[in-house]
Amino acid sequence: MTKKLVITEKPSVAKDLAKVLGTTQKTKTYYEGDQYVITWAYGHLLSLKLPEDIKKEWQQWQLETLPIIPKQIGLKPLPKTTGQLKAISHLANRKDISGAIIATDAGREGEAVARYILEWIKFDKPVERLWISSQTNKAIQDGFAHLKPAKQFDNLYASALARGKADWLIGLNVTRALTTKYEDSLSAGRVQTPTLAFVRETEDQINRFKPQTYYTIQLNYQGQNATLQLANPQQLTSREQADQLVAQLMQQPGQVTAVQTKKQSQSAPLPYDLTELQQVANAKYGLSAKKTLSLVQSLYEMHKAVSYPRTDSKYLSTDIKATLKDRLSALVKFDPRAKHYLGQGAKVLQPAVFNDQKVTDHYALIPTEEPARVAKLSNDELKVYRLIVERFLGLFAAPHVTAVTKATVQFGKHTFNFKQTQIIEAGWKATEETPTKPFDWSKGATIPGQFKIKEQLTSAPKPLTEGTLLGKMEKYSLGTPATRAEIIEKLVKTELVTRNGNHLATTPKGQQLLKLVNKSLVSPELTGQWEQSLEAIAHGQKKPEAFIQEIETATKQLVTEIKTSQTEYHDFALTNKKCPECDHPLKERNTRDGKIYVCTNCHYRRRKDPKISNHRCPQCHKKMAIVEGKNGAFFRCLTCGTTEKMMDKKDRKKKISKHEEQRLLKQVNQEDEPAESPLAAALRKAMEK
Repeated sequence: MTKKLVITEKPSVAKDLAKVLGTTQKTKTYYEGDQYVITWAYGHLLSLKLPEDIKKEWQQWQLETLPIIPKQIGLKPLPKTTGQLKAISHLANRKDISGAIIATDAGREGEAVARYILEWIKFDKPVERLWISSQTNKAIQDGFAHLKPAKQFDNLYASALARGKADWLIGLNVTRALTTKYEDSLSAGRVQTPTLAFVRETEDQINRFKPQTYYTIQLNYQGQNATLQLANPQQLTSREQADQLVAQLMQQPGQVTAVQTKKQSQSAPLPYDLTELQQVANAKYGLSAKKTLSLVQSLYEMHKAVSYPRTDSKYLSTDIKATLKDRLSALVKFDPRAKHYLGQGAKVLQPAVFNDQKVTDHYALIPTEEPARVAKLSNDELKVYRLIVERFLGLFAAPHVTAVTKATVQFGKHTFNFKQTQIIEAGWKATEETPTKPFDWSKGATIPGQFKIKEQLTSAPKPLTEGTLLGKMEKYSLGTPATRAEIIEKLVKTELVTRNGNHLATTPKGQQLLKLVNKSLVSPELTGQWEQSLEAIAHGQKKPEAFIQEIETATKQLVTEIKTSQTEYHDFALTNKKCPECDHPLKERNTRDGKIYVCTNCHYRRRKDPKISNHRCPQCHKKMAIVEGKNGAFFRCLTCGTTEKMMDKKDRKKKISKHEEQRLLKQVNQEDEPAESPLAAALRKAMEK
C-alpha cells in the first residue's frame, strides 16, 4: 500500500495534522499512518550558499574581488538541522512513498522552505500542495480533500528564489564593499537601507523645525466655538494683527448665511491585514511589529483561533461567506454581541468585504470556527485576539449614522463655520460615543460678535513609531507583511536604529551609513520597483531571469559607486580605551547581555559594566556584581565594596549532606543567640539558689 509524504514547516504543525488525519504512529522524525507519513522542517533546513562555499578565494573580504556575481549560487544544509534533512531524504526514497504533499506555510517563504528540501533530495515523484488559511480541524480536512497540483505554485516559488538571490547579490556585495572600504561592520540591503532612511528623514524634519507663534480668532455663540476661516490658518503671526482684525469684525453683526444638514452613514472598518494589525497594536499597546506577528502566529498555530496571519488583504473571498455563521457562533461566549448578531440571522451588513479580486494568497485576518480557550491565552495574545474579533464583529453591525449640521456665519467677507454632529443611530460605534442634544440654527439670524483670540504654536513632526514606519513601508512597497517586522529588528540588531520608548531613532552609525551608501539604494523608489517585480513574478507576469539581470546590473553599479566614493567615515563606536593584550583601541558594542568592549585587532572582549548577579552581599544584602579579574571571576558588592570568591561549577553542583546541613544549622543558631548580659547571669544564679 502506497503512502504520501507530507512536509510541514514545524513539528507542532505536523503533530496537529497527524491528529486530524489519524496518523498515530510516532517516531523521532515523523508520524506514520495508513495513508500518510508526516514529517517536518524547523523553518529553513537549507540556505543559499555563501561566497566562500562557491569559491575559496571569496572567503577573504576584499574590495578587489567585488562585485561577486556567480552564475549559480546553490543551496547548502544548515549545520544544526542536517539530521532532520537526512531523515526526510530517507523517507522520500522509501518504495512505498508515491508522492509528496507540501504542507508548509501557505506563502512565499513557506513555499521556499519545502521546495528547497525537495530540490536538495532530488525528489522526482508527484507533488501536491495543501493551501489552507487556518489550522482548525475542519480547514485541515477540507484542505486534504482538495489538494492542488504543486505546479500551480511554481510562480510563487520562482518569486521566492528571485527575492533570495536579489537580497544575496545586493545585500552581500554592498555590505562587503562598505565594510572593507571603511574597516567597520556596516550592513546595508535593498529593503533595510531605505527603511533606515525613513527614520532619519523624520529626524531631519524635527531637527530643522522651529516653532512659530500664530494667532487664531474664535467666535463664541451659545457655548459653541467656530474658528475664523483663513487661506493660511497660521497667517496671523502677531497679536497686533489679530487685534486689528477683531476690531474690524466688531464693526457689524454677523449673519447666518447658510444652514445645511447632511445625513452621513459610516460602515465599520474592514477586517485587518497583518500590517494594519501591527500598526494598531503598536499604537494602542506599544507592541513591536515582531511581537505582534509572534502573538498572532501563536493564535493561528497553537490556539487555532484566527486565520493565516501573513496576509496583505482586508477582504474576504466569496467562498468564505458560508463559514461566517460558524465563526460567529464560536464567539458567543467571548463577546455577547455575537449572540445578538446570530439572533438577527448572522447577516453581513457590509457586503463590500467580499471581493475575490482583492484577495491575493489569503483573505483578511478573522476568527476561525473554533472557540478560543481564553484561559489559555496570555495577556498579550488576548489583546491581539480582541482587536481581530472587534473588526470581525463590525461586519455584522449596523452603520454609524449621523446628521451633520453646518452653519455658515458671515461678518462681512469673513466666514466662521459652526459644525454639529447628532447621532441618529450609533451602530458599530455604540460603545464609543454618546448622543448630543441638537442645536437649532435659522438662516438669516443675527449673531453677536463675541470673539476670543488664541495664541498657538506650530507643532513639530512626531518621531516615527514602528506603527508609522510600517505605514511608510507599505506605502512604498518595501518588503512584505511577512518580512517587515524582521527588517525593523535587523536595523536595531545591527545598531543602526534604537528604540526610545515607542519611538525609533537612528544611531550615529546609522546616520553615517546613509551618507556612505548609494543614493539610489537609500531612495525607496528603486526598492519599491523591485518589490513590484517580485509580485509580478509570483503572478506569472514577469520572467525571473529578467529581474535577476536587472539586479546584477544594479549590483555592479552600486559596488563601483562605493569603490570610487570620497566620503570620509568616522567610527563612533571607537573608544579611547586600549586592549590590555595588544594595546589596540576598543570598540563599544550593544548586545542582548548589555554593552561590551571588543578589541579592533584581537579576540579580547569584556563587559563595559559589571553583570549584576542574584548573589547577595553578606554585609549589606544587596545583589553583587560579577567582576572579571586576572585569576578569574569574583563577586563584588557595588554598595559596600565587599568581595567574595565565586565557587566553580563543580562546587556549586555538590549537594550538601543532611548531617552537614544539621551541623551548619546548629552552628548558625548558636552564633545567632545573643550573648548573656551580666544582669541576666546574676538573676539566673539567684534563681538557681
